Amino acid sequence: MLHPSMVNIKVHRRPVIVYRPIQPSDLEILERTHGELFPIRYESKFFQNVVNGQDIVSWGAVDQSRPNEQSDELIGFVTVRIIPSKDSEVEDLLSFEASRTDQTLVYILTLGVVDSYRNLGIASSLIHEVIKYALSLSSCRAVYLHVISYNNPAIHLYKKMSFQCVRRLYNFYYINGQYYDSYLFVYYVNGGRSPCSPLELVTLFVTYARSGFKLMAAKLWKNKERMISKWPKYKESSYLLPTVPTKRILTNEGSRRQFV
Repeated sequence: MLHPSMVNIKVHRRPVIVYRPIQPSDLEILERTHGELFPIRYESKFFQNVVNGQDIVSWGAVDQSRPNEQSDELIGFVTVRIIPSKDSEVEDLLSFEASRTDQTLVYILTLGVVDSYRNLGIASSLIHEVIKYALSLSSCRAVYLHVISYNNPAIHLYKKMSFQCVRRLYNFYYINGQYYDSYLFVYYVNGGRSPCSPLELVTLFVTYARSGFKLMAAKLWKNKERMISKWPKYKESSYLLPTVPTKRILTNEGSRRQFV
């Protein structure tokens, strides 16, 4: 996902920004603005999929204060795709329940705002639309995206919106004969979270170990009481009770949690 650099160019009037799904009539302007804003070229099939909602969900921003013929013309957009977590490149950066196989992620493909409408909060509002959508999907655990390493305004925007920069991907982009790194950002939703840290792993291991030892001790003591109750009581304490082998008690509590 690429985010265009932001330029401080202001609109001379007070815009009335409205957000709506991208539709087939947006095809021409969508393709043109992608070409103007991004250093890479997208295939025509990508734009067809966007405007027809085929495997891609999108939102567009329009300025209804513009003249009638332009009041519904895109001045900003965001496109996303729903990806099964098991098929994503960030599965190792997310902590999931081992029993859940239907969990998904929302991946931001492209996000852009035309030059004259930047610094008006439109990009932030489009991202909020994505987050709200992700929250509405019970199976979704995170929103994630890539940002080219030199795009400091975009990096600042995502950090400001509580996205976590979790990884740097070296030579991720190849543009005009040159390689560029990418930063991977994640925003967790619906209980999604990052994998356990080493300290959390140790803490959980100790907790489960203690509970296992307590369970083992309780069962051993109970077995001992049962054995004692089977033998007659003597006044003298010198009598020895026979040793009865006991089964080793294993606890599977720790295996119910998956750490990735």
